Amino acid sequence: MANSRGEPGPALAGGAAGHERLAELIPFALRGFARGAAERGGPAPEGGPAAVAAELASALPGGTLLADGVGAERALTELGALLAAGSVDPADPWCAAHLHCPPLAVSVAADVVAAALNPSMDSWDQAPMASELEREFTAALARVCFPVDTTAAAPDAVVTSGGTESNLLGLLLAREHAPGNRVVPVCGANAHHSVARAAWVLGLPAPVVVACDGDRLRPDALADALGALTEPAVVVATAGTTNTGEIDPLAEIAAVCRAAGAHLHVDAAYGGMALFSPAHAGLLTGLAEADSVALDMHKFGWQPVAAGVLACRDADRLTALNVRAEYLNADDDTEAGLPDLLGRSIRTSRRPDAFRMAVTFYALGHREIGRLVARCCETATEVAEDIAADPGLRLWAAPSLSTVLFRPRGSDEVVAGVRRTLLEAGTAVLGRATMPTGPGGADQVWLKLTLLNPEATAADYRPLLALAGKTAAAMAAAGEERVLS
Repeated sequence: MANSRGEPGPALAGGAAGHERLAELIPFALRGFARGAAERGGPAPEGGPAAVAAELASALPGGTLLADGVGAERALTELGALLAAGSVDPADPWCAAHLHCPPLAVSVAADVVAAALNPSMDSWDQAPMASELEREFTAALARVCFPVDTTAAAPDAVVTSGGTESNLLGLLLAREHAPGNRVVPVCGANAHHSVARAAWVLGLPAPVVVACDGDRLRPDALADALGALTEPAVVVATAGTTNTGEIDPLAEIAAVCRAAGAHLHVDAAYGGMALFSPAHAGLLTGLAEADSVALDMHKFGWQPVAAGVLACRDADRLTALNVRAEYLNADDDTEAGLPDLLGRSIRTSRRPDAFRMAVTFYALGHREIGRLVARCCETATEVAEDIAADPGLRLWAAPSLSTVLFRPRGSDEVVAGVRRTLLEAGTAVLGRATMPTGPGGADQVWLKLTLLNPEATAADYRPLLALAGKTAAAMAAAGEERVLS
């Protein structure tokens, strides 16, 4: 392939002829993608970590990626096939371990455009239209979280890399607006691990952990914890826990926080997009009373990673992120009318991730997004009913969102072994959770289905449930034989 100067060499994706170069190369990438997916033939590669590492080592000329170049066409075809063959596929219904969605084709196609133009979101002169699209999209999403009639302030939102960064920003903004920049994090035992990590990064005390009931933070325990503090607090509630998808009683928690004068941040990275489903939006009653909210569109939202948003009830809170760098937002430039983007993130160089999110909403409309959310939740309910009807399986509880926990008969060793056996065989990718459901509240291992594929139905999971039960029975029997021998 020739470059824009007509010389042999790598071609740029931009410029007047960039689309032509991409049109020449993308078919090779898709060819490799298709070949690798066919070779894999299921939701995951067979053989586990050693087999995947060996496959890569055998495929590389000279044993390294840093050898002499093989050309764009061959590189895209061969490494594309290698990646597809050695990847898990969240579009396969039996790949359901994590909050790891199958992205929509329209979003992936939009990402090609964004990647080719490569706007960097740290200054307007690098991202004129990308920054305008981001501003419009984030403002609209903030108004969904904080409708005009629920707040006297003007809400706003910023794009993040996901829930971890959003939770970090939520704690950061609470700290910056607390007297003396001192605040104590308080969260439920169900909170995401990123809350404790954010406290550590920010130099805050380790979070005060509040008891839960059914994986939901107890408002009475929260009131007791806040009453025992002598310093300002930031409470982190969860709308969609990682283990079970449960949603904290947000309205009650908001009332407790108001009475105690505590800042409220809601980690709605999983459940927040249920706002677009009329059948499920009621689960988030009280969300609009939070000071800040974390949302992820690479869960419900069907975006490639990363697609996070932090929404704030009061846009003025976000001014804490402002910083001055002469080459990016000089005073005279901003006074002349150039927008200041540097305070829109704690990152400097930043991809235009809002573009594909905006394209997705523009293409589907908010009602269709809501229907996709509802479809996943409805499938989870049906799968839970199938589990409850199976005498060889135990259901943790009816799902609130799209996460279903179940246990086949057997010990924790057997249950955990079922997951690893199916994963190593490339048959299924199941998640796991540890819940206090054993005798005396002891921890037990549960298998987890996180259903984010809106095209899947309950019928797709019935053979998987049967296989999990059969595998557990075989492992338990094998264990008994070893003991008897």
